[in-house]
Amino acid sequence: METQELHRGRLIDHIQLVVSDLAASRAFYAAVFETLKIPMGGTGKDYFWADELFVSTADSAAAQGRLTGRLHLAFQSEDKAMVDAFYKAALAHGGTDNGAPGERPYHPGYYACFVLDPDGNNIEAVFHGEARRSAPSVKVTF
Repeated sequence: METQELHRGRLIDHIQLVVSDLAASRAFYAAVFETLKIPMGGTGKDYFWADELFVSTADSAAAQGRLTGRLHLAFQSEDKAMVDAFYKAALAHGGTDNGAPGERPYHPGYYACFVLDPDGNNIEAVFHGEARRSAPSVKVTF
């Protein structure tokens, strides 16, 4: 088994999306994760993963033959420029506009964009404004 390195510290341990077109999803997520500085973790004939997100085909063992329903996933961005780059990469790699980058009324400084991935999931990139973190993440190696 390969050594894995994950960065933890928030609510979600992992999410699995089951998609209809793995190649289209891989192209979409690889492009948007590059803008977020998140490396692809691994890939196989019926799956790929990056950090806490696992994406597979319906015929993979973990999927039990079913696509997931429409989800909303929000990815953290370091700044507004990263949100803008995420949006452009998403649209260039099979995503559909669902809300251009801009300020949102959720709280002061909330800057985000929304795109639909190739399966219609609502994918967001968000920058919450200037803040100071105690650490960038919690690193877990196993």
